[in-house]
Amino acid sequence: MRKLLVAAPLIPAQRRVREVVAAPTVVGSRRVVRCGLSVTGVGLCAVFYCLTYTPSLLPRPWFLQGVVAGLTASFGYAGGTAIGAVVRLRWWPSRRVERIAWRVLLILVPPLILLFLWLGTRWQRELRLRLGMPPQQEYDLMRTVGISILTFGALLLLARCLRLAAHGFARLFGRLVPESAAYCAGFVVVTVLSWSAFDGLLLSNLVTSADRSAAITDSGTGDGVVRPASALRSGSLGSLVTWDSLGRQGRNFVTKAPPVSALTAFSGRPALDPIRIYAGLSSADTAQDRAALVVREMDRTGAWNRDVIAVFTPTGTGWVDNDVPSSLEYMYTGDTALVSMQYSYLPSWISFAVDRTKVVDAASALITAVRERWTRMPAHDRPKLLIFGESLGTYGTEKTFGTAAAMVEGADGILLEGPMFANPVHRELTAGRAPGSPVWDPSYPGLPVEFSSESHELRDLTGPPRKVVYMQNSSDPVVWWSPSLLWHKPEWLRGTRGPDVTPDMHWYPVITFWQTTVDLLFANKAPIGHGHVYKSGAVDGWAALAPPPGWTVADTVRLRTLLDT
Repeated sequence: MRKLLVAAPLIPAQRRVREVVAAPTVVGSRRVVRCGLSVTGVGLCAVFYCLTYTPSLLPRPWFLQGVVAGLTASFGYAGGTAIGAVVRLRWWPSRRVERIAWRVLLILVPPLILLFLWLGTRWQRELRLRLGMPPQQEYDLMRTVGISILTFGALLLLARCLRLAAHGFARLFGRLVPESAAYCAGFVVVTVLSWSAFDGLLLSNLVTSADRSAAITDSGTGDGVVRPASALRSGSLGSLVTWDSLGRQGRNFVTKAPPVSALTAFSGRPALDPIRIYAGLSSADTAQDRAALVVREMDRTGAWNRDVIAVFTPTGTGWVDNDVPSSLEYMYTGDTALVSMQYSYLPSWISFAVDRTKVVDAASALITAVRERWTRMPAHDRPKLLIFGESLGTYGTEKTFGTAAAMVEGADGILLEGPMFANPVHRELTAGRAPGSPVWDPSYPGLPVEFSSESHELRDLTGPPRKVVYMQNSSDPVVWWSPSLLWHKPEWLRGTRGPDVTPDMHWYPVITFWQTTVDLLFANKAPIGHGHVYKSGAVDGWAALAPPPGWTVADTVRLRTLLDT
């Protein structure tokens, strides 16, 4: 009896000790794939999921919105699970606390999601109207939710499988080292194997496939594109550049010049046949050789006798927006020689991520070769030298000159559309802008450099023509995307917004980064003057840089109308 009386008071204490000691063991021994969800993970997941329906720079298609919502929700769940794990290191919540937390989530989360789905639909509709786009179909919302659930479920299953693999390695290593070291080793092994599989198998194969596909596309010819009969075009019978070596975008460039009859009809004066010169990747072995070939083509066609010579640094695939060269040809009645050359098969974003040195080498080689020949001419006989870059082409142009002062002195005019976050000169000019001027439309005193968020603003300039003009739509994600969006609120979302940025857009860590990244995919699908679409806005840019004698704002409006139709 005495033994029982002595032992009885110890039983509750022993149970408490056993529960505290055994709790981690029970959690660690649960099946990884079938274990329950984390309450903190679900809470943060719901918050991230709702915030993905907030607007960004551009409207998102329903399927892409679903993928983004599911992907971002998985990030929220991972972060919430990590927070919960850290909390449990210091305090292990009781089952009662956990049940209360789940009940609170079940009460709050469904109406919160429904509210943001309704708000998201309204925000997308208003954003589309702001950009002049047709409204989204209401029934797309249900498909968006379905895609988001499938995306989140797939990522959660993948994470559980990786966690199961880490536990398996930990049990294997546990025979040799202490438990904590075994789990660390298992985590490291799975992380290394996962990254090797992603980088070596998935990413490398995707880049290789993209390069192969782009090369095949480059070998084709667009509809209605035929070999030019004019000897003033590369690829013609008398050209030093063969038609087959131009590539798809090169063939488009040399054949889409306006006919002489159209140039004459617009100006009311007899027009010249424009000169267009291009070198494709297979036209010569190196960038320097291609640039030298372009200069020889300029000699052959008499390009140095024209009123204007313009050097175009294209996007990754070698594409040049035809509205840009055509606008110069209309403005100068065909008395122009336009030159460009290809440096990659891949789109700009892949070229930038994989090897941005190609655009720098190509831009530097071509601009340097043309300028060297141009500077040897007598100053009073030189044609105007203009330079153009768009997207990745702006990066190559800036790296060629190095500084804003060198750009001002290096040509009669430089037009850059859609500069990127990595552009060194653009970044320096923006940081040194006049106090009070917004980042999307900065003023820079001391140099003849102009920024424009809306092309028609350039019609109001006074004084002598500018030497450098940056055109950057305030809704262009190519301009405003940056890795710092992950953790830092950008300047373009502070204070006064750009003219086509919705006031309903706000910055959220991680979420705004992914939203803007998705905007990049559809930046070229926006209407003219929004997103990464500049098109006939180049007329305003050229008029601010190098207007022909007698050119008026009415002429700018008339030419833009012609190009748009």
